[in-house]
Amino acid sequence: MISFKKHTLPNGLKVIIHEDHSTPLVAVNILYNVGSRDEHPERTGFAHLFEHLMFGGSEHVPVFDEPLQLAGAENNAFTSTDITNYYETIPAENIETALWLESDRMNKLNFNAALDVQRKVVSEEFKEHYLNQPYGDVWHKLRALAYTTHPYQWPTIGKELKHIEEASLRDVEEFFYTYYRPNNAILVLAGHIGAEEGFALANKWFGNIAPGSTPDKTLIPKEPVQTSARYLEVKADVPVTAIYKAYHMPARYDDHYFAADLLSDVLSAGRSSRLFHPLVKEKKIFSEISAYITGSIDPGLLVVEGKLAQGISTEQAEEAIQIELNKVIREQITTDELQKVKNRIESQMEFGETELLNRTMGLAYSELLGDADLINQEKQQYLSVTASEIQQQAISVLRTDNCSTMHYLAS
Repeated sequence: MISFKKHTLPNGLKVIIHEDHSTPLVAVNILYNVGSRDEHPERTGFAHLFEHLMFGGSEHVPVFDEPLQLAGAENNAFTSTDITNYYETIPAENIETALWLESDRMNKLNFNAALDVQRKVVSEEFKEHYLNQPYGDVWHKLRALAYTTHPYQWPTIGKELKHIEEASLRDVEEFFYTYYRPNNAILVLAGHIGAEEGFALANKWFGNIAPGSTPDKTLIPKEPVQTSARYLEVKADVPVTAIYKAYHMPARYDDHYFAADLLSDVLSAGRSSRLFHPLVKEKKIFSEISAYITGSIDPGLLVVEGKLAQGISTEQAEEAIQIELNKVIREQITTDELQKVKNRIESQMEFGETELLNRTMGLAYSELLGDADLINQEKQQYLSVTASEIQQQAISVLRTDNCSTMHYLAS
């Protein structure tokens, strides 16, 4: 059980305090409710660009990292389709250094100094990791194939390089003052800090920051139900041919999400799993194969991907995958299989909770989903899933007409 207290400041900033006095550190986490799903189709990659811009200097802090290094802190950030998350781990006596820095960049960025530099950094990242890397453009193509309407149709780096290269000062300022406001953020402090002290410090450093208008998430286009199979063939200079099969699955809010997640584990978690054992170990049709979910807030994807063994055709590989998926659809998984995937996820969650920063991020994300206490309920939600529920998700999700298939052929 992860204990916590929470409070909302008058400007809308949600503050959560988790006390753990067994450590001399405090983890500071600020989650902004903005990801690539909030971007305009002609101005994509902005959420990821801001992950970089937020380190490029703010009104009173020319270089964000320097004061943190002097205070003995570590920090980083990440962007997803749904959120942007910033965090520091710092000695408790220096907690105000982190809060000062975070509040200053929430209040006002130094756009003029940072934009040109960070635009070039992100553009180079786009070229290096997505355009010039083997399989680098897989998610550009697979997302565009699987989604026709929802903004999940482009990855967090953006749909096109030119959207970042042509980003104007006005564009980025508008994005910042729409999404990087206290009423669109969740602050979590966890570690060697008392609740009352934490709330007082949050109010001291963030209380005077003006809120913005609350972004209307209902305006995000909803993806229509897929009713026919989609297929794309790509030829590229890659080591081996690969197959990607993307199936639409329930949203993170949906009660069926947990069964769909466990279904992906049944398919490929471990050497005895439904796909790995017959297709890699026994028949050697694939050199590697996996199944995983995107885990997104809106309806996401369950993806099966595999790299073909030498001499195997895509037709052979497709047939072999379908045979194994049909078995899961027709028959309930065994008691041993169910217990195995539950044990795996339970151990992962318990191990994850030993890390202070993981608890901090988990509390922030759970609060975004509706209630920070969801972090304490999630384990039981997985353990309550039945074999029948997993089979029902197999029937519902692993349909041919719900599948977008990409063959990435080695040229």
